[in-house]
Amino acid sequence: MDLSDFQYAVSQTDCLGTDGDVMVPLLGLAGEVGELQNEYKKALRDGDTANPYRARFAEELGDVLWYVANLATKLGFDLDEIAAQNLEKARDRWGRRTGLVEDRPAFDEAYPEHERLPRKLTVVIKPGVTPDGKQVGRAYIDDKPLGDHLTDNAYVGDGYRFHDTFHFAFAAVLGWSPITRWLLNRKRKSRPEVDEVEDGARAKAAEEAISLFVFSHAKEYNWLVGNASVSSEMLRSVRRMANGLEVSLCSSGEWEDAILQGFAAWRLIHNHQGGVLTLDLDSRTITAGATEHGEI
Repeated sequence: MDLSDFQYAVSQTDCLGTDGDVMVPLLGLAGEVGELQNEYKKALRDGDTANPYRARFAEELGDVLWYVANLATKLGFDLDEIAAQNLEKARDRWGRRTGLVEDRPAFDEAYPEHERLPRKLTVVIKPGVTPDGKQVGRAYIDDKPLGDHLTDNAYVGDGYRFHDTFHFAFAAVLGWSPITRWLLNRKRKSRPEVDEVEDGARAKAAEEAISLFVFSHAKEYNWLVGNASVSSEMLRSVRRMANGLEVSLCSSGEWEDAILQGFAAWRLIHNHQGGVLTLDLDSRTITAGATEHGEI
């Protein structure tokens, strides 16, 4: 049955007498969900007798669907459109994991090789101590330092000095990182407007802000240890911060993957006070491991 047809049919059986008030159907929906949970509880309690409950499950699911359609009507929504929007949202978040979304071309695919991010890259993160006793971290490629020594910039040390790991994670998984382009001298200067907008100061500031935001958020959640996903709220905020940049084409699922891979690598680097990051932009992965000297 077409969802719009179902929605219309539901409206013909609406005897709630609420004149458009959504409170009764909202409470009704909550009640039907509770009844569905209660039926499942009975099935669990009674053990291997799930089949007698299947008819009840179907009945309760139908009741839930009736109230959803009733609410949609009273709120002025078309159920077909709501369903389509929900599928699009689910595809954006989970499509990459389930194979529904094909990989898109790299943002710098059409550029000269010297302006492209390397498809494979090995970065060594080394710890250090400043003359005044501050812990620092710094990235190296082939023993050549990238950027400056980084401290935690905090009263209490928390490992933010290794946050370049997130920039490399964005580069590996999203194919986007103005900071990494700057560190590697891979800015797209052949197109001045792209160089200014996508690889310039504002884009770098956005990336730093996103890195600090996810770092601060993860700090409240045990650095995302054991997490297979991140909150939708975090992903919405990150995408809002990247609005207007090429990376806004990346899905929520891509951002989630970049954040989770980035923190897995950062936790290892932080726990062992350094290590080796291996980036593969073709497989869109970043991993952390031991240095040549076996510190990890």
